Amino acid sequence: MSDEVPFRTDRRTGQLRAPRNTAPVGAGPWDVKRVHPSLYGPANRDWELIEVPAQRFIALDGAGDPNTAPAYAEAVGALYAVAYAVKFAAKRALGRDLVVAPLEGLWYSDDASVFTAGEKSKWKWTLLMSQPDWVTDAFIAEAIAGALAKKKLPALARVRVETLVEGLSAQLLHLGPYDDEGPALARLHGEFLAGNGLRMNGRHHEVYLGDPRRAAPAKLKTVLRQPVAYS
Repeated sequence: MSDEVPFRTDRRTGQLRAPRNTAPVGAGPWDVKRVHPSLYGPANRDWELIEVPAQRFIALDGAGDPNTAPAYAEAVGALYAVAYAVKFAAKRALGRDLVVAPLEGLWYSDDASVFTAGEKSKWKWTLLMSQPDWVTDAFIAEAIAGALAKKKLPALARVRVETLVEGLSAQLLHLGPYDDEGPALARLHGEFLAGNGLRMNGRHHEVYLGDPRRAAPAKLKTVLRQPVAYS
């Protein structure tokens, strides 16, 4: 049964509101890491197959080197602005709390060789942050509008809601700098896929569990995921 709550319009402000005390009794804040521990807390350091359920995200597309492109930093800032706007609005209007989800990224290119060659300026990406099912698209749209009114971030206007359906996927936990992911990806493409009769079936997906601003590069944790299908 869905735990989505009925919304109404506040006659005074015109904003979407929901009845107070809608959170399940005894429930703590929604935390995607607790809801989906196999997706956000895997322990396996080599590739394993996993079934990934459909998830809703706030999303923003872009292109360029994530280390130097202004568009990337602007996209990260816009997603966090919306995520916190949703968090505070949900607590105020719904009486429900949530933990802001980790940043995630889908990585792709028209020419796959740019990844092995390290040509980061030619990379394309979609940044994501997971959202609970009980936060509706209309509620998120209102949060985006509120963030736009408060912050001068042009990228906010491009934030959208996306449902991602990955299904069968290969996944592992990478420990260390992002630039050291190469050997794991080489094992995926050179051994794991062919050895299990699999082919790629979607964009490369990364979940950033560590904060590169605070953690030493050697201690960064990143979930690497590749949707697959049997050949």
